[in-house]
Formats: sequence, structure tokens, C-alpha cells
Amino acid sequence: MSVQVVSAAATAKVPEVELEDLSPSEAEPQLGRSTSAVSAMAPPAGGGDPEAPAPAAERPPAPGPGSGPAAALSPAAGKVPQASAMKRSDPHHQHQRHRDGGEALVSPDGTVTEAPRTVKKQIQFADQKQEFNKRPTKIGRRSLSRSISQSSTDSYSSAASYTDSSDDETSPRDKQQKNSKGSSDFCVKNIKQAEFGRREIEIAEQEMPALMALRKRAQGEKPLAGAKIVGCTHITAQTAVLMETLGALGAQCRWAACNIYSTLNEVAAALAESGFPVFAWKGESEDDFWWCIDRCVNVEGWQPNMILDDGGDLTHWIYKKYPNMFKKIKGIVEESVTGVHRLYQLSKAGKLCVPAMNVNDSVTKQKFDNLYCCRESILDGLKRTTDMMFGGKQVVVCGYGEVGKGCCAALKAMGSIVYVTEIDPICALQACMDGFRLVKLNEVIRQVDIVITCTGNKNVVTREHLDRMKNSCIVCNMGHSNTEIDVASLRTPELTWERVRSQVDHVIWPDGKRIVLLAEGRLLNLSCSTVPTFVLSITATTQALALIELYNAPEGRYKQDVYLLPKKMDEYVASLHLPTFDAHLTELTDEQAKYLGLNKNGPFKPNYYRY
Repeated sequence: MSVQVVSAAATAKVPEVELEDLSPSEAEPQLGRSTSAVSAMAPPAGGGDPEAPAPAAERPPAPGPGSGPAAALSPAAGKVPQASAMKRSDPHHQHQRHRDGGEALVSPDGTVTEAPRTVKKQIQFADQKQEFNKRPTKIGRRSLSRSISQSSTDSYSSAASYTDSSDDETSPRDKQQKNSKGSSDFCVKNIKQAEFGRREIEIAEQEMPALMALRKRAQGEKPLAGAKIVGCTHITAQTAVLMETLGALGAQCRWAACNIYSTLNEVAAALAESGFPVFAWKGESEDDFWWCIDRCVNVEGWQPNMILDDGGDLTHWIYKKYPNMFKKIKGIVEESVTGVHRLYQLSKAGKLCVPAMNVNDSVTKQKFDNLYCCRESILDGLKRTTDMMFGGKQVVVCGYGEVGKGCCAALKAMGSIVYVTEIDPICALQACMDGFRLVKLNEVIRQVDIVITCTGNKNVVTREHLDRMKNSCIVCNMGHSNTEIDVASLRTPELTWERVRSQVDHVIWPDGKRIVLLAEGRLLNLSCSTVPTFVLSITATTQALALIELYNAPEGRYKQDVYLLPKKMDEYVASLHLPTFDAHLTELTDEQAKYLGLNKNGPFKPNYYRY
């Protein structure tokens, strides 16, 4: 008599036999779940592919009389418990069944049936899941937290690091790193990432035509020869192109980051590999931030004579710690509204001891970087962090300057219902004429889905506003400073912070309400996404020309005050970008120039003209 083994799938027809001999605690786990479903979740006993066909010895017998689904339901099936009676009379078999979690059933015709080991397989599956949660991983933190539900509170997603490019948690300050030339005058996350950063810089160069043209035209003259520039800006691929251009024009540079979340680690590594003293990495602490600035400034045998700042932190640090350095500093170039505000405060108090160039209010910065850049990057930052759809969402934008205009235009185009808050009646009237409803924040705070600040002010969104927001309201900042949202008021015992993914936090109230806070109230687009390279080419070229102007200006041209970039330079920066669009300027005739009282080569507008 031939003996055949029937696979587990075939025996799913007789679960009542298995349940008859199991204790309630053993039988419970598989109730409510089919045997085949449980078997499908666990890997096969042999570790092979569950989809692979069974070997010939394990295949079910060919269908015959009394086989098939109908046979399983026939009265003949009731004789199968004879096999169970045989096992009960054999203690060894009984012990074997409990030990292995399965049993062999012998039918009246002599066929030996291998029963499914459902309970054990289900327990193995649960164990494997628990083991996965405990097992260390080499996957980056961001990819892991993204693969788990974004509301998960397990140890990976709730403790996700802002530094998602490496699983090395050692602080760069504790590492001893050297570049290929043997220099260790830098502090970055991982110098081994330099090759990847170099590729990003090369891509950025293709979208920065004016800066590359300036590098090519002025490289022979070296207008910055002897300049020692200390910089504190966002360290991105675009900034790297600017730094390398300044180096090609003769300057020595030392650099730190102006934002603890915006640094691209691989770009910082590429700059360090090229010989630039860079002190920055993504995810710095506040202490790291000031330590990096100090390392740029406080170095033996090197003293800066030019400052390129973004936000005023570098200027503030030198005033506070090393005021004597200003005796040799020729000027400051500042590109943010926050930093410019600080400079005007110093000037008003009579404490500004060097000339400063206000790049933020130059036409090229205001109209292109602030307006067009934010018009594109606001959507990118929100999409990457929240995966939300904008159509029909109610959004309030605080501030209708150039940044606010760009944000409102982008959100309106996506179908959002946009409200605007503003203190300036001129900007307020512009918002109304552009089709936006002007409101006070208190009037709409309970109903809006997104709150965006872009004023450059402080405490625009207070704890009172945050308490009144609806559940799951998204709160973010597009201004430079992190003071617009009162984040400090949220760090209290009654509120729970839950990390969802990199740069995204849930702040949960005792009643269960939660808001979604992006980048802890810091600059959204550079912290959570990227910005268009072409627009940054305009800003970077403006910064480079401002540095050249201040450094080479004869003594007495600029006094200890804050100046706007000369109109002629604004026009020059714009003209360098026109060839990208195959654009052709119309030239004035001599008669036309005389009629308007202009030079044929510009400047074409007076300083008071508003574009």
C-alpha cells in the first residue's frame, strides 16, 4: 500500500480534528483566521519560496472518487477522527504533537496527512515582528520612519534624527577627520561623502550662469586678492558655487551655517575636501551652532577683513566676543531681513563701526529670491513633509511682503482658500487687489488648515493662537528667523511632542488635539526641501558683487552706515542671466536717451523707483 503525504493546504478542510485535541489556550490564536491564511504568512518549513510547487512526494493525490470539496463535507469525513483515537492511545504521538505543534493524521485508506502547524507558525510570525522592532538597522533613519506609519510612536519614528544621511550618531566635534591633503581645519559630518557633494555642486553650476560668468570674467583680475571672508549662510550646493567663485577671485574663506537644519552634509564634505575650512552639519544643537561660528572666527594667524552674513548671527558673535576685529574689517554684506534689521538697529544706536551692504532690499534679491523662489519652494516644503493636497485647504499667510506674495500666489494656484494678515496698509491693499481676504489672525485661527508666517517679526503666532487651532493644523515659517512662532511656549509638561518623521513633529494637547509643527518653526524651504538653483544664482551674484564693491571701495566712499547695492549693479546681475532665456534687450537711440535724460548703458531707473 502506497503512503502519500498531503500538504498543509489540503488539510485545511479538517480543522475540527485539530481543534478537538487542543486546549483552549492553544486553539484560541487561530480562531477567526483560516488555516491557509496563517500558513501563507509564515515561511515554508524548508525555507523555500511559498509560491514554488510542492515536490512530487508531497503533492496531494490525484482527484478521484470521493475527493474534492464535496468529499470534505460528506459523512465519510466524519470517520477521520479514528486517526485521532489512534494518537490518543500512543503517548509518544501525543507528546510529539505538543512538542512540534503539528500532528500526522492517518485516514482509513492508509493516507498519512500532515496537519498544518498553524499555532506555531503564527507565534513565529509574531516573534519575527518583535525581533524586527528590536533589530538594529543600517537603513537611514528617515527611510525607516517613512516606511512605518507616520503616526507611529515606536522608538524609530519618535526619536528620528534630523541627520537622516548617516546612522553614525557620533558628534562631528568628537571626530578626528582629515581630507586627502592632510588638513583637519574643518568639522563636517563625514568627509567620505565628498564625492557625492562634488556631483551636486557640478549640477548647481549648470543653473548658475551669472556666477560662472563672473568667475570667468574676473578670474584674471583677482578683485578679491587679499580678502579674508568669514561667512555664515545656508551651506548648500549653490553656496558652494559662490564660495568657490570667491576663491577663484582671490579670496580666502572660512564658513559656518546660519541654520542648524539646512546644511547638506555631502556638500560641506566636498568643500572641506577642496580645502575650505567649513564648520557645519545638518542637525546641529544650539551649542554646536555657536561653536562652529567661533571656530570660523577665532583662529590663530588668520583674521577676517570681510563678513558675509545671513541673519546677523555672525556679526552679533564678533561684536560680542571679538569687537577688536572690526578694526581690520572693511565691510559687512547681509542678505536677510532679520540681519538687515539688526544692522539698522546698530546704526541707529551709533554702534555700527564698519560699512554694511543691505543685499536683502536690492531689487534682484527682493523680486527674484524672495518672490519667485518662495513661490515654488513653499509647495515643495509642505509636500515633502506632510504629503498633503492643497485644493480646498484654508490657509492663512502672515505677511504680504515679497515672500508672502510668492506663497499666496502658489497656494491660490493650487486651489487653496488663502487669507492674509498684514500691518502695512499698502501691502494690505495689494493683497486685497490680488484677490485675497485681509483678516486678523484671531478671526480665522479656529478654521484654517495651514498657518504660514513670513514677516521677519517675533511672536506672530503665540501660544494663545496655538491653543485655539483646529486638530491637525499645520504650522510653519517661511521667514528667516525662528522667532515668528512661539515654539518655546510649547515645551511645557502638559504637552507631548511626538516625532513623526524628519523635520515633522506632532504637538499633542491633553484633550488629544494635535498640531503639526514643521522644522520646529525654522525656515521651511531650506530646512525641509530645496530652493530653485537659478534664483539663488541671482542672489549669490549680488552677494559677490557687493563683497567686491566694499572690498575695493576707496576710503571714504562708504561710511559707518547701511547702504543699498548701487542700481547699476542690480542691472548688471540681471543682464548676466538674460542669455539663459535667449532674451534680447532693446537699446535706446541717442535721441531717446537724450529725451529721457539717461545714459544709454544705464542705470535706467532712479534709486527711488519701485519695481
